Amino acid sequence: MGGALYTATLVATRHNPVIRAFYQHLPAPHKPKKLALVACMRKLLVILNTMAKTREPWRTTDAIHATR
Repeated sequence: MGGALYTATLVATRHNPVIRAFYQHLPAPHKPKKLALVACMRKLLVILNTMAKTREPWRTTDAIHATR
């Protein structure tokens, strides 16, 4: 399961506008990129959990506000 989440997040950082923006905002010069990727994994899980809980499809505007 962990490998699937890692792969899905890696793809999302390249193709999903919400996760991509979040990923690009995170890395600081003194922090490893994997740390930012783990933060994106958590964000993706929160978004997917919210979608499952509300039984709503993906909407970019809702995803932006899912973790605020």
